Amino acid sequence: MAHAAFRVRLTLIALMVTALAGCSALPSASRASKTCDTGFNAFERDTLFFGWAIPAGGQVSDAQWAGFLDTAVTPAFPQGLTVLDAVGQWRGASGGVVREPSKLVVLLHPRSAKDDAAIAGIIDTYRKNFGQEAVLQERQSVCVRF
Repeated sequence: MAHAAFRVRLTLIALMVTALAGCSALPSASRASKTCDTGFNAFERDTLFFGWAIPAGGQVSDAQWAGFLDTAVTPAFPQGLTVLDAVGQWRGASGGVVREPSKLVVLLHPRSAKDDAAIAGIIDTYRKNFGQEAVLQERQSVCVRF
């Protein structure tokens, strides 16, 4: 009886090892980004979500946004970007729901440590300049053709 229980455990362990080994065969994000069709390049698409509500009161003005875009974003990504108007909502650290006008900045770029640092700097600058709790960053590997 003990021998049968041992074989059952051994079989279960073998199945778990086999299942976990299969997980390592899943394509990584970097491997997936290198499988673009002919004529396309592997890029990253970072979308940054900038809320305009200022926690201390008021909201970011059009002039303040233009200044931020001109001094923090455009110099870091002079090759181009897209800005979209949006309205968003999220639950802040206080627990309350914040509804606010927002701007989305879409950046398409080859993956590099320089661009990662530039994006982190943009987020940090916005948070400090406008007292923001957070700036949402979404990243996807994409294939692009210009």
